[in-house]
Amino acid sequence: MRVASSSLFLTLSAFVSLVVNSNAALVTGNRVGAQAVNLWRLDNAIARPKDTSHSLFVQDLDAIQHSTEKFEEFPEQYFRQPLDHFSNTSETFGQRYWINTRHYTPGAGGPVIVLDGGETSGEDRIPFLDTGIVEILARATGGVGVVLEHRYYGSSIPVSNFSTDNLRWLNNEQSAADSANFMANVKFPGIEEDLTAPNTPWIYYGGSYAGARAAHMRVLYPELVYGAIASSGVTHAQLAMWEYSEIIRKAADPTCAGHLEKSIETIDFLLGVPHLRTAIKALFGLADLEHDDDFMALLENPLGGWQGKVWDPKVGSTEFDTFCDYLNKPVIGRNHTANLPYNHEQRMIELPGGLALDLSVINYANYMKENYVSQCADDTTVEECFGTYNDSNFQDVSLDQTWRAWTFQVCTQWGYFSTAPPDPKQPRIVSRLMTLEYQSRICRQAYPPGKYFTVPEWPNITSVNALGDFTIAADRLAIIDGEVDPWRPYTPHSEYAPDRPDTLLRPFKLIPNGVHHYDEYGLRDLEDEPAEIRKIHGEMIVFVLEWLKTFKASH
Repeated sequence: MRVASSSLFLTLSAFVSLVVNSNAALVTGNRVGAQAVNLWRLDNAIARPKDTSHSLFVQDLDAIQHSTEKFEEFPEQYFRQPLDHFSNTSETFGQRYWINTRHYTPGAGGPVIVLDGGETSGEDRIPFLDTGIVEILARATGGVGVVLEHRYYGSSIPVSNFSTDNLRWLNNEQSAADSANFMANVKFPGIEEDLTAPNTPWIYYGGSYAGARAAHMRVLYPELVYGAIASSGVTHAQLAMWEYSEIIRKAADPTCAGHLEKSIETIDFLLGVPHLRTAIKALFGLADLEHDDDFMALLENPLGGWQGKVWDPKVGSTEFDTFCDYLNKPVIGRNHTANLPYNHEQRMIELPGGLALDLSVINYANYMKENYVSQCADDTTVEECFGTYNDSNFQDVSLDQTWRAWTFQVCTQWGYFSTAPPDPKQPRIVSRLMTLEYQSRICRQAYPPGKYFTVPEWPNITSVNALGDFTIAADRLAIIDGEVDPWRPYTPHSEYAPDRPDTLLRPFKLIPNGVHHYDEYGLRDLEDEPAEIRKIHGEMIVFVLEWLKTFKASH
């Protein structure tokens, strides 16, 4: 950053005209704070399919792009569950599920492969029943495949609204009891044979949050869950989730990561200079956004595209790569600037008022304007779109406010608030303004104390970590993670976790260059998959078949 007067002078409006629209999707990444709710609201106001392939955002965790497709082969079914497994209440609700019986042979002893729907509509998981991991394992074992929707998501809604009191039955304990009750008592339509556990081997699969649930189910209900596969299973709950962005910073293209790091450093600095604070926000089209932390929270959002990377381009997100390319987009006629270091004089763009900034900051601003700020309607202020300090904006409890379910889980048991690294000297690609206090404020805004339940001051992460944390282990519990998954720091493959051997009885596998639950996706012909995915699927088939050799109905 410097003040300059040279032939490099370009007005902001002229520069914008040189930029080509990237058409990148509005994304929400790993966000669960109030700014994420704003983006959810804007995205839902736009009449277009959402790209949620990478999302750890509210209810749409890791849903894949073609989640809206309908699979007539798998009609929805319902299983009656008690609202409260731990009281004498007579209230019940219908828990939705889908089954794949393509490979089932009566009396053959095949297993049931159940995929936990996690914190999204179960419809988002149906593709895994068709060509993904459920189909792969059911085909290899002659089993029945199942997708089981999580309570409070999709159509498995047990309450009339999402008030604080009505959300009190949304917790790890009730959800695990749902799965246990389902496995022990379900009667599948069209199947005369009793396939309930423990007389039939059930293999419980989950990815991400649902991956943690898969591991927990093996520990909590070993008499029902014969085997479990935790893919990207976040078995370690944590309040400040700063390592997420560190994985991205270290694994991304070095040029992109460097420009992003320097850009954030520059923007943070300018926000601290009174006479430049409004100017830098104006560059991003957000001059009237009152609070600086709201501004920087919005700028963090493109990082979520990293989590959306999938080896199958048909379902993966290219958001992060598009964002990186955009950051280093040269000015027409000066293509050589792409390889010059940050703040090199030939990369500097002078703005009205004499402020000169590196090309990456200018590109960052235009990217955000085109892909985020532009979604704010003409008759709405940017403060109304992206401000987070008005508590009333987050207190609608109607059932269409689907973000309230996962955010409630975050606020009560899981944590995972995206923050800057605690060491101010550490390199970072998120703003120093991303504090735990700012990111967790949504918990106090959205969930005022009810008559029967009060959200705790901080999430009770101990209730999660007490189930095994980094060292969670059991026979026939497989741990599968991605090498560059931003959630890896919260899995048993974390650098904070002890190493362990990889065995058939206790598989412990890391997918090279893998991101988030890479093994969950699959092709109909496994030979068409990339080598590392074909390898992990082959290994999963081998260890599941090995597990089944020792099954006895009295286990």
